[in-house]
Amino acid sequence: MTDTLIDRRDLTFQLYEVLDTHTLCTRERFAEHNRETFDAVIEAADRLARDKFASHNSAADKDEPRFVDGQIEMLPQVKEAFDAYASAGFIAGRYDYELGGMQLPETVMAACNGFFTAANPGTAGYPFLTTAAANLIRVFGSAQQRSQFLKPMLEGRYAGTMALTEPHAGSSLADLRTSASPADDGSYRVKGAKIYISGGEQAITDNIVHMVLARIKGAPAGVKGISLFIVPKYRVDHDGRMGERNGVALAGLIHKLGYRGTTSTALSFGDDAPCHGYLVGEPNQGLKYMFQMMNEARLGVGFGATVIGYRGYMHSLEYARERLQGRKPSERDPASPPVSLIEHADVRRMLLAQKSYVEGGLALCLYGARLVDDQHTHPDARKRLEAGRLSDLLTPVMKAWPSAYGLQANDLAIQVYGGAGYTREYPVEQCWRDNRLNPIHEGTNGIQALDLLGRKVWQDQSHGLQLLMQAMQVDLQEAVTPRCQQWALSLSETLQRAVQVTQSLGKALAHENPDGVLANASCYLHLFGHIAVAWMWLRQANVAAREVNVASTGVERAFYEGKMQAAQYFFHWELPTVARDIVLLENQDDTCLAMKPEWF
Repeated sequence: MTDTLIDRRDLTFQLYEVLDTHTLCTRERFAEHNRETFDAVIEAADRLARDKFASHNSAADKDEPRFVDGQIEMLPQVKEAFDAYASAGFIAGRYDYELGGMQLPETVMAACNGFFTAANPGTAGYPFLTTAAANLIRVFGSAQQRSQFLKPMLEGRYAGTMALTEPHAGSSLADLRTSASPADDGSYRVKGAKIYISGGEQAITDNIVHMVLARIKGAPAGVKGISLFIVPKYRVDHDGRMGERNGVALAGLIHKLGYRGTTSTALSFGDDAPCHGYLVGEPNQGLKYMFQMMNEARLGVGFGATVIGYRGYMHSLEYARERLQGRKPSERDPASPPVSLIEHADVRRMLLAQKSYVEGGLALCLYGARLVDDQHTHPDARKRLEAGRLSDLLTPVMKAWPSAYGLQANDLAIQVYGGAGYTREYPVEQCWRDNRLNPIHEGTNGIQALDLLGRKVWQDQSHGLQLLMQAMQVDLQEAVTPRCQQWALSLSETLQRAVQVTQSLGKALAHENPDGVLANASCYLHLFGHIAVAWMWLRQANVAAREVNVASTGVERAFYEGKMQAAQYFFHWELPTVARDIVLLENQDDTCLAMKPEWF
């Protein structure tokens, strides 16, 4: 069974031949790095992921955490992997040298973390949440809060969570009821319940730092009255010493289809003992602050969905090469030897589809990571602003498209295996179960569609959309070979129709029929996502077309030819599917909106 998590040749192509990641070393923040240090940390991540994470992926799925006598029991290998990840410096990898970090670019850290999620999504969830929660404290916390919590989190002694969802409200944060009452010591007493809190209790770290959304007594209704609090499992004094148990308790574990290694918890705050919470930033600004962590998580979900899809693709590709079954239609002799599955055209179709989804998704997510680097480190202030606006626009797409099509890749991987694919003796069924969470995680894909069409497209007078079209135009003009020119024409024509549809939808949103327009938001997300990934494939194809004729070996030539053929698959088989979306959007189809509840 293959131990390849992500094809390193593909990752090298994406990072250095398409994104020119090595040029980041010319920027002040990354000046002490070079391609060799980037490659070394990527190699370390790949090795650590295979040695410490992949080795217990199946075991953690079968022997998930248990709630016994008020405590969590879990496999010891989970803590071993978390500690190894922290000791290698990956929790603090993005952070300043002064904080014990490596000041690595987001693009490189995203690539590194891809190995861990591909190897073991359940265990990888704990350090990833910790990194994002620590970043929230770093940016919005007070000096005292940073002193108390940041260092132990970056060292892996404390873990972090995000506690948003409540049992009665689901994704509707405007309806949250968790309350916070000011106390005489300057802290708050938090009271309420949260559900589906990943990593909300575990047996890994000394402490857990919950980032909790709550409403201060008397705050405005809706999202404008939400504040953000640090609620540690164990209280921490001003000198950073851990003290008595805080009033946050595990109410129960939730048993999931996949991602079983990450505890999913119901937490109660202030039921059995006073729950001390510490206000982050200003009152009633909590959702604005939390959006930083939510957006990081959304990009992480998209990337995770991509690499879980990638892992399944690697398994099914190996199986298709090795499994002998059947003969080609042209072979009439039943005594002839059977051929490998990969010799059958329909199996190649399924493998090509997977390749187009996961390598296209990887390109999209790495591009998103590069936007984060540009937003924070580009020497040109205007470019920093533009990168931020592009990132805002694309975040719902980078979450939703990979989580839909990474899952589809896993579905096809099962199909390639045939009857073996849905048995637990083979790995791809777990990939599918783990990935099934991602279209729901961090805002369902339906919510991402509403966010894209209802808000993101129109922000700053659609400046982000204009920037995206300008960026696409560069790659459309660089398509100079006959095949790439054909694909560029197809993308350009689709893009023109999408712009026309967007303009008409904008008028309807503003003046005529907002409910009708947003009823078909999922169509718009599919249209937008497929255009974005087609663009990613054109970028890859432009490079491959340039390099294929100068490739020094047959292996290299085959790599570039494979890129070209996967691009052809996406342009011939996938991009045309958006025609349905365009028609439905143009007509403002009312099929779903007009359906009455009593008709079901």
